[in-house]
Amino acid sequence: MANSWWEIQVLCDPVLDDLVFWRLRKFGCRGTATETKGTMSLVKAYLPEGQARVLDLAALSLLLRQDALTIQQPIPIVQWHLIDEEDWSSAWKDHWHPQEIGDRFLICPAWMTPPADTQRLILRLDPGAAFGTGTHPTTQLCLESLEMRLGLGETDSVIADIGCGSGILSIGAVLLGAKKIYAVDIDELAVHAANSNRDLNQIVAERMQVELGSVDRLREVAETPIDGILCNILAEVVVDLLPQLNDLIKPESWGIISGVLLDQAKPVADALEQNGWVVGTLWRRQDWCCFNVRRS
Repeated sequence: MANSWWEIQVLCDPVLDDLVFWRLRKFGCRGTATETKGTMSLVKAYLPEGQARVLDLAALSLLLRQDALTIQQPIPIVQWHLIDEEDWSSAWKDHWHPQEIGDRFLICPAWMTPPADTQRLILRLDPGAAFGTGTHPTTQLCLESLEMRLGLGETDSVIADIGCGSGILSIGAVLLGAKKIYAVDIDELAVHAANSNRDLNQIVAERMQVELGSVDRLREVAETPIDGILCNILAEVVVDLLPQLNDLIKPESWGIISGVLLDQAKPVADALEQNGWVVGTLWRRQDWCCFNVRRS
């Protein structure tokens, strides 16, 4: 008899996407995906039946409600049902197709054959339970910012990707010519996904080093000061991490900071300036923004 999986569906305002993905990952979900339903996002996630009871799912629904109320957003609608094992692994993939981002990237799902006639950089991806498929505005803004930063053939940059998730930004930086990437995440599932996607894109481990941890781990493994910082995580986490970066970077280092809602932009900008960063540009997409910064 086939094992069963919970399919959890969360219909929410797009502003909540990051929080919903984070909460589902923390709950232990494996595959995750999102699609647009009118002006709303429908996030789907999958979890083995044995890992959660109905009471656990009800508690998850309450946490998602509290998350929305905390940032004064509409309460999401949460539903769940059981599906057979042979269905779960493909169900979330049905709505994800190759996607062009910026001027240079083509994000191609790992289970699809990349197009042969494209001139774009093909970034193959299977995110698993990690955040980062290229569909979220913050990921797109970061990849487009990387194009601007590394688009002139720069090949000697050493970059740290803090909260790397699926590894999409690290892989994008390598494809654009970065010399070395240190990718860190505090989630073991994310580390596994980033390593798998690194191998999928035929990138050697010496060029993209994936580690479990955060800034402390970067201090242990980084052999030289960091030229650039990638950080696509929640705004509150960004603010907490900024003071810890000073002994990792160069006087001329740059950063791409996202995962920030528009109404959080002012306190994040203040925190950046207080920690020695100058905001060069602020890009916006939907209710999200991305800071392109440099050292003052």
